[in-house]
Amino acid sequence: MGFRLMIVDDSSSMRSIVKRTVEMSGFDVEQFLEADNGKTALEILDNEWVDVILSDLNMPVMDGEAFLAALKENPMFSEIPVVVVTTEGRNEKLQQLRNLGAAAFVKKPFKPEVIRDTLVRALGLDSLDGLGEDDGDDMDF
Repeated sequence: MGFRLMIVDDSSSMRSIVKRTVEMSGFDVEQFLEADNGKTALEILDNEWVDVILSDLNMPVMDGEAFLAALKENPMFSEIPVVVVTTEGRNEKLQQLRNLGAAAFVKKPFKPEVIRDTLVRALGLDSLDGLGEDDGDDMDF
């Protein structure tokens, strides 16, 4: 049984790249859901359950930081692991996002195995059918 994964990014081409990369990684996805900003993602979550979210930070309407804060405030959504896909590398900013509930970070550009391994860790799984080893390129801390 696969996971339900939401991709939140204002760029449809980046959502397609993330989706394709997740598929290439071997991570078992039953269904992808997509949103172009945090507000749309919250509206989708009102009607759909997801196991994990991959979210960008810089988006119009509701950015990733505001989205994380809104998820944290809602008891129905606060336990959904959110992996932030970003170019951000400043430790203080990453810690601020962690405090808002980010489960992990993946730095752009990313490889399929980094996405897969980060999703596995964010979901608290030991492994995903023994696929791959962590190559250390992600920013999970």
